[in-house]
Amino acid sequence: MVCVILAAGYATRLYPLTEHFPKPLLEVGGRPILDWLIEDLEASGAGEAGKIREYVVISNHKFAGQFSDWAADRREKRGWNITVMDDGTETNETRLGAVKDIQFAMERLSLEEDLLVLAGDNLLDFSLGSFLSYLGRKQASCVMRYYEPSEEKLRKCGVLSIAENDRILSMVEKPETPPSHWCCPPFYYYAKEDAELVGEAVASGCGTDAPGSFIAWLCERSPVYAMEMPGSRYDIGNLESYEKVKQEYRG
Repeated sequence: MVCVILAAGYATRLYPLTEHFPKPLLEVGGRPILDWLIEDLEASGAGEAGKIREYVVISNHKFAGQFSDWAADRREKRGWNITVMDDGTETNETRLGAVKDIQFAMERLSLEEDLLVLAGDNLLDFSLGSFLSYLGRKQASCVMRYYEPSEEKLRKCGVLSIAENDRILSMVEKPETPPSHWCCPPFYYYAKEDAELVGEAVASGCGTDAPGSFIAWLCERSPVYAMEMPGSRYDIGNLESYEKVKQEYRG
């Protein structure tokens, strides 16, 4: 399995902090956000057990050099197998979008295996090891979900309709009228046979900006399951939320 980390955004809502520095490398608790994500996966045994053979960080051209420097340091000091991909974009207006970035990495690296896809700017207060165990039981593409009571927040995220066995009946991105209170954070697992459909999804008109758009397309064609999160997610969207995360997050 390859872990694909989405880090090609421009984080304009965090300016001036991220005007010349990538959001996934901002420090929380003395470590870059990406360190927390990868350290958790390594601690869960994903790396040692061979479940994850490589971490692929997708960057834009503006920040690719900074990610490459970080990756070189982590390869040398931590032994992490990290590849940084430059998607060639230089502005927020010309960004490819999350789904096209995934397609870009798959085509350039000829990835033909299971993919664990993570947003590089989110933190969790529980281990992703629980998600790896869940997808091992389901043997199918999977996402996570959490109950969001606020309809205002639901209108800004992917919302799931779920059957009793956790199978996703439907998913809609940023709905004006949310069909449920189940919100889908940007942590996904694509089984190999489903990952191979990313190009078809893009060609058929699947949304490409929001990372959950592919799951919304896929769940109508293939079984996809949603694990209820055993903890909380910290989403760093603006300067206020970043300051809050720095105060509250303890790993």
